[in-house]
This record gives sequence, C-alpha cells and structure tokens, in this order.
Amino acid sequence: MSTRRLTVAQALIAFLTRQYTERDGERHRLIGATWGIFGHGNVAGVGQALVEHADTMPFHQGRNEQAMVHAATGYARQSGRLSTHAVTTSIGPGATNLVTGAALATVNRLPVLLLPGDTFATRVADPVLQQLETPYAGDISVNDCLRPVSKYFDRIGRPEALIPAALQAMGVLSDPVDTGAVTLALPQDVQAEAYDWPEEFFAERVWHVRRPQPDPYELAAAVRAIRAAERPLLVAGGGVHHSAAEDALRAFADATGIPVASTQAGKGSLPHDHPADVGGIGHTGTATADELARAADLVIGVGTRYTDFTTASRTLFEGSGGSGADGVRFVNLNIASFDSRKLGALSLVADARSGLDDLTTGLAGHRVTAEYVSQYTADKSRWEYRVDAAFTPEDDLLRPTQQQVLGVLDSLVDHTDILINAAGSLPGDLHKLWRARSPRQYHVEYGYSCMGYEIPAAIGVSLAAPGSPVWALVGDGTYLMMPTEIVTAVQENIPIKVVILQNHGYASIGGLSKTVGAEGYGTAYRYPAEDGSPTGGAPLPVDLAANAASLGMRVLTARSVRELREALGKARVCDRPTCVYVETETADTVSGAPPAQAWWDVPVAETATRPAAVEARKKYDRQTGARRTHL
Repeated sequence: MSTRRLTVAQALIAFLTRQYTERDGERHRLIGATWGIFGHGNVAGVGQALVEHADTMPFHQGRNEQAMVHAATGYARQSGRLSTHAVTTSIGPGATNLVTGAALATVNRLPVLLLPGDTFATRVADPVLQQLETPYAGDISVNDCLRPVSKYFDRIGRPEALIPAALQAMGVLSDPVDTGAVTLALPQDVQAEAYDWPEEFFAERVWHVRRPQPDPYELAAAVRAIRAAERPLLVAGGGVHHSAAEDALRAFADATGIPVASTQAGKGSLPHDHPADVGGIGHTGTATADELARAADLVIGVGTRYTDFTTASRTLFEGSGGSGADGVRFVNLNIASFDSRKLGALSLVADARSGLDDLTTGLAGHRVTAEYVSQYTADKSRWEYRVDAAFTPEDDLLRPTQQQVLGVLDSLVDHTDILINAAGSLPGDLHKLWRARSPRQYHVEYGYSCMGYEIPAAIGVSLAAPGSPVWALVGDGTYLMMPTEIVTAVQENIPIKVVILQNHGYASIGGLSKTVGAEGYGTAYRYPAEDGSPTGGAPLPVDLAANAASLGMRVLTARSVRELREALGKARVCDRPTCVYVETETADTVSGAPPAQAWWDVPVAETATRPAAVEARKKYDRQTGARRTHL
C-alpha cells in the first residue's frame, strides 16, 4: 500500500483540501478556508502545515477566536451549509474563546470545523503553559468545555486516530440534520508527530447531502389535514433556506393560496411583495401574521424549531377560528424528527423542498377560499401603511429614529444586498418592518442572538458572496463587544459596510427592564447621577466613529436623515470597508416601530417592594393564563 510520510497537522490540512459536498448535482468545496490565531499550542503544528499548503488552503488571520468562528458560521449560512471554514487556535484561552461561537453554530445548525490545540498527549511536560490540572482526571483539558456545544468531538491522541475522526467529522459537517460545530482537539505534540499515511486518505471525497422524501403514510395524513382546514397558515423557518426550498414554497403558496408567515431564520423564504407573504410571526411579528396565527385551525410548520419568540411563549396559537376540541392542529414538515413532533403535530419527516413538492402535488386542485385570501390581503396592506409610517421621517433635517435608519436603507438596496444582525432592539424592528427582496438578503442570527456576531459574520458572508453589498447593523452595545475583526476586513480589503446606531446603551434590554419592573437598571451608558443612581447622568463621551477609524475603516458620520441617505449611498458603492455612524433619536408613537403584537414570557419577581416591579408582576400574571400546551 502506497503511503505518504507527513505530520498529523500536515495530513489533516491535506485531507481537508480534498473534501467536497454535492447536492442536486452541484459540487462545493467543504472547507473553503482556515482561520487562525497562533500560539504555542498550534504554531509548530497546524501553523506550519498551513504554510506548506498555502496554495491549496486559503488562510485568514483573525483577531479574536470567537469572532473567527462567527466569520466561519456566516460563511456557512450564506453558502447554504454546503461549505464552511475551519478555525485553529492555541491551547488555553484561545481554545476556550471558541465556546460561544461553537454554541451559536450548533444552536443554529450551521457547520463549522474547530481545530484547537491541546496539552501534550504524552504528558511529558505537564503542566504545560495554560494547562488545566484536574486532580481526579488526568485526561481532561479546557477543550472539554467544547463537548456540550459540539455536534462531534474527538481528541486526537495518536496519529492513526486522525483517520476515523476526520472522516466522522466530515460526515457531521455535511449532515442536513445533525450538523453544527465539530471539534477535533489536537495535542501539540501529536500535531508535529510524523506518520506513514495511506494515500487513500488523501483521495478526493464527495459527501452527498441527501434530500429525504416524505413517508407515504405521513404525507397522506398531512394532505388530508390541509384539505380539511378552513384557515390554514404556513410558518416558514430556517429549514426552507437550508434546503433551498424557496421556489417550492412559492409554488405551494401560488397553488393553494395559503398565507406564509416567517420566523427570524425563515424570513425571505418568500419575497415581501409575494401576495401570500404576511411577514414575521410571533413576539416580533406583524399584526397580520399574528392575527392569522390566533385564528388558524391548522398551522403548517416548515423547517422551524418553534422557539418561544415564534409561539409567543405558547400563547399565540389560540385556535379561535377552528372547531376542534383544541381549536388548532399542527403539521410539521421537518428533516429533523425531533422538531417534527413538537406541539403535538402530525409529523412529516422530510427535506423541506421534497416535502413541499409532494404536498403541492397531493393538494392539486385545492385552494383556500377567496374570502380568506381577501382578508389577509387587506390586513397585509394595512400593515404596510404602518411600515411606511415607521420608515418615513417628518423632516429630513432631523436626527433619525432607528426605524427611519432602516427606512433609508430600504430605499437604497436591491435584491443583491445582505443585512446582518443578531442582537439588541434591531432584530425586532427588522422582523416586523424589513422588506426582504431575496432569499439570502435577511441574515438575522436569532437562535443564539449573540452580541458581536455581526461584524465577523459580515466578513464571512462577503467571502461567500463576493460582489454583494454586505451590511452589518449594530448598536453601540453590540459594537463594543467585538469590533476587532474590522482589522481583518481592512487587511484583506473585504468591503463590508458597518452601520453603528448610537443610542447610549443597551436599548433593547433597557426597554425590557422597564417592563419587568427593573427600571432600566444597569442598561444605559451614562455617568452616575448626582443622586447616586449608577447610570442616571450624562452620556459617556465615547466616540465609536473615531474607534472604527482607528482600526482602519473609512467612516462617514450622519447627523440627520438627509446626511444618512447620502452616507449610506456612498457606503453601498464603496470598494473598501466603510462605517456609517449615526446617533439615533428615541422613537416616539408617531415614528417608532409598532409595539409587540404578541407576548414573550420573561418571569417577573413574585415578591418586590418597589411599585414598578409590583405592577409588572400583576401584568405578568394576567398574561401567563393564556399559555397553552398543545396536545
């Protein structure tokens, strides 16, 4: 048998350059590039191997390990989960910095390969620098923190162990159900150890991404349920995008007239101007979608996990328009059987595109009533007036509200632009108000809602979609979490557009804090007040525009709606990393976003002395009575 003598690290990188995915006859490189920050735990192993494979494995120099995972995850999502990046770190803090990024990837079921260095497998130098010593277990290292947030974890203690581990890792990365973060912990001595590898290990491998078809029995039951429904509603989740089922969903909606609402991950499954698209659903949804959800007698979930925001903490689906004992029933089309069984649903385990195609065929000739279509069409038109009101400023010379910033951006973009957000008050405004023009335009990470995701993810998305204007929308709180990858964008001239909305604190949590009786405590970026309250004084003199400029970005400052329109227009066509900085006006009842159309369960203190908390608990108790267990 022919062999090749390489170190473990050299063999791993050579192996990764030969891995591909295939779906629907199209092939994609599985590991498109590697991100890295080098330390003593990986510089002589994976670092040296990357130098030798510089012509076949692109490399990106990161500034923060968590941010590198976010960039890889953004790339994977934009690539439809058919391609991703690897991330290598040293042992110790470099490795543990991966945990948050790994959790985000796994929660969102997005593939990313993590290659942290590890302590010596031979233990000849214990304790090495940064080693965690555990008296009761000699085989534990800090990398074990990655086990619960990884879909697959292995520690490569011997060179030959790499072969089965690497193959298993590729299988998980290309799995349409059980994918997420994959961790191969690499002891630093093993990385540099040589071994005679079989040539077959480096053969080109193509991992087929399957499209499971529906079971005929389950399909027939789902078709019967849909035909019997008078007020059905389809909820499109992220699985629609992951399986590239947007055209199949459009064909289903065109044929049946069933309205389509979307989760955060599913928004854009239909373009905003499609007649059946009724917008976001749940706590951050539109009035149109939420009223349809309350009255629906059948809810068809496609590729959704039914998180608490989607179900309004189990209060949204009332079944007020149904006649069954529970008023509402569910059909869940999902490639993951675990999700297909939620809410006591009729389960339809299948790929979203395959399932929608078969449902459309099975429902041939069936269509909801013209009266139902007229109702949701009229409701949708009324909601659009509310969007226009939130987007339109009274005076172009005034400072914009956050919603007006979105309105100006809405007037400038086309179907090629991509918006990225993850945390703060922006996800709510975007889910309610944004008019998605294409399947990949709306990129809001709300499975983990991780502050700091946006800027590194924008880099990954831009690498996956060169030529598309990529916008990272961040508040000041989020920006301060993780601006460091701006340096990477500058270094590689990746022309991301960062929009910083300065509102002097954690506006989203500040608002929530007030509603639950915590009175906004500890959420504003302000000096202490004269009365001693910790953040009741003047705003802090923080200059985020100067900070972004110091990291190498071109910065445009907007002080009014008119200046904002000009700045965003310039940023959109700029061929270098550009930041638009705008201080926003506090929204009022005229120009602010419509309030939440459905509840969200955030428990309030059952006993308290301050009036705000006492009153908040009374409101909370009234809401909890509407929670339901769907059987």
